[in-house]
Amino acid sequence: MIDPLDGIRVIDLTRILAGPYCTQALADAGADVVKIEEPGQGDDTRGWGPPFVNGQAVYFLSVNRGKRGVTLNLKDPGGREILWRLLETADVLIENFRPGTLDRLGFSYDQVSRRNPRLVYASVSGYGPDGPWGGRPGYDAVIQGEGGLMSLTGSPDGPPFRVGASIADVLAGMTAFQGIVLALLRRERTGEGGQVDVSLLESLLPTLAYHASTYLLTGKVPGRLGNRHPSLAPYETFEAADGPVVLAVGSESLWRSFCGSMGEPELAED
Repeated sequence: MIDPLDGIRVIDLTRILAGPYCTQALADAGADVVKIEEPGQGDDTRGWGPPFVNGQAVYFLSVNRGKRGVTLNLKDPGGREILWRLLETADVLIENFRPGTLDRLGFSYDQVSRRNPRLVYASVSGYGPDGPWGGRPGYDAVIQGEGGLMSLTGSPDGPPFRVGASIADVLAGMTAFQGIVLALLRRERTGEGGQVDVSLLESLLPTLAYHASTYLLTGKVPGRLGNRHPSLAPYETFEAADGPVVLAVGSESLWRSFCGSMGEPELAED
């Protein structure tokens, strides 16, 4: 079977998590991903550990499989010229520098699209390039707080908590992957590339669709419920004799089945 993105070449100027998560997904789908790193340092996450495997941080390895690697000094004219040559035959460029950085290096969307009008140019940042917070650096923990997710996470009588995984970064990577694939599909129909702009904040907000809608309709600010669900029960973690157990009973039919499996079918009608 042919991989869906076989024949697509991606120039990857991203680092840390959101961008590499996206380009790893592109590589998994068959794209030829060329990861470009700064000489002498490389992706910051190469040193994020322990644990390490053969000198490589597991953090780095977890989101960079299936890619080829090149080091380029983009502050050097020779390095920039090599990047231009790579872009001439590329289908996708993705970067997650602070907004405006590539523009100052001479690789803005307008400059790149003039030389390769079929290229899809994708950018991932904390808040996007425009708006009152445009251009600000953004990190997962800060985005979880400003996006409202932390206000819903934790116990009712405790402080807000960050979700254990870097969910804002991962969601931004998934959103960028979706945007790039859609732009490539559009290119098949129009022959033209395009620009994909993704921010961590906007990628996180759809996870709060229910809570935001509830607030807009009722004026009530949703609070923290621990592991409980705002509408369903039983739908949380319970302590059992041999450790915690998670129950997620999401409908009346499941409730009846659950009561039957416990040997207490009469509870379904109580």
